[in-house]
Amino acid sequence: MEWRSAGTPPREPHGYWALAMPALRALFHAACSGPGSRPPRQIRLSETCNRPAMKSQPADPQRLAARMADIAPFHVMELLQRARTLQASGRSIITLCVGEPDFPTPEPMLDAAMAFLRGGDVHYTPALGLPQLREAIAGYYASRFGLDIPASRIVVTAGASAAMLLVLGVLINPGDRWLLPDPGYPCNRHFVRLLDGVPAALEVDEASDFQATAARVAAAWDEATRGLIVATPSNPTGTVLDAPALGELCRTVAGLGGHLVVDEIYQGLNYGCAAHTALALDAGAFVINSFSKYFGMTGWRLGWLVAPPAYVRAIEKLAQNLYICAPTPAQHAALAAFRPNTLQLLEQRRAEFAARRDFLRPALQSLGFGLPGDPRGAFYLYADVSALCDDSYAFAHDLLEHCGVAVTPGLDFGANSCRRFVRLAYSRDTEQLEQAVQRMAAFIAHSR
Repeated sequence: MEWRSAGTPPREPHGYWALAMPALRALFHAACSGPGSRPPRQIRLSETCNRPAMKSQPADPQRLAARMADIAPFHVMELLQRARTLQASGRSIITLCVGEPDFPTPEPMLDAAMAFLRGGDVHYTPALGLPQLREAIAGYYASRFGLDIPASRIVVTAGASAAMLLVLGVLINPGDRWLLPDPGYPCNRHFVRLLDGVPAALEVDEASDFQATAARVAAAWDEATRGLIVATPSNPTGTVLDAPALGELCRTVAGLGGHLVVDEIYQGLNYGCAAHTALALDAGAFVINSFSKYFGMTGWRLGWLVAPPAYVRAIEKLAQNLYICAPTPAQHAALAAFRPNTLQLLEQRRAEFAARRDFLRPALQSLGFGLPGDPRGAFYLYADVSALCDDSYAFAHDLLEHCGVAVTPGLDFGANSCRRFVRLAYSRDTEQLEQAVQRMAAFIAHSR
């Protein structure tokens, strides 16, 4: 079968069809003009418009792909829907469950995007991204980390989620087992399942700062295991893999013949420790980053990945087929992300996040929340509420209904002690955080 574009003129018949087509045309015309025959009737547009519309049918669970049974929704979305309903009724709701900065897009990025849009030349870019943006990202690694990362290894993506899908898409075969820390970002395990891989929970806890360790990875690895995904700083815990621990993971996974994928999308949002990257430790690692968190561009849907050179072409082919290219205006906006004035503003915002963390952490502890681990990154606190309730999911519902504070239940981040924990995002200004603490204090005092 031959594929051709919709606008391509048909080729003249050749070979067998060159002989057969005249006879077929003669038979067709004879059938349409013979006794008792009628020419084909043209259908008027009005006839099709006046026909009764087909009723849409609800999805039949028995016809859904089997993988959908293993892909869970975000449970916090139910809480967010309820929060919107309460707000619509006039209630004051403080939302501490949203995983994005509350600051607006930095002005230099807006100016860059507007200047590009006014030119009107808004078209596709190469699937790997604007060449000048790839060069700018390479320059960022050089200036911030002292690394010489060729721009040819950098792929600009439609958000970090697209980057993760691209990496896993070129690595996973059906039945491949991948280790993921639990608790962890839920979409990653769902991506593995979507690609018919087998996500395997690697339970982590306070003893390891809620991060994978080389010993645990080695113990969990089996003949079906192909890779490990880690995040530093981590969502939901905000903990960080120090360079020595990350280096040990790199060596362990390489020694086992596997792939290491490092999610660094919160890189830069570090408090009391310097930001670092797995690229300084392992040339074979796949590193994912984003313009969403530190750079404050969540709605622009722009990320990037750095891949070993041998995999870039395969990733490019997959990107071409999945989404053609990352949003062009967003890429032009991101060209301003690495300018000195932008970075100065972003560092001021990082300091504000640190001040919020330093307020909220002891305030929660004074209310009876446990805060295991050392949250030195991102903008999350993963709080143990077992001293306050038996079920964090019910606790999150009660906080919303009775004091108007929305938090994320631990159930969204895995199965490991999830009913003990809630995640609180300090991506709200200090005044709102103070109000939230006051409301929760009154609720807890009344509950006792």
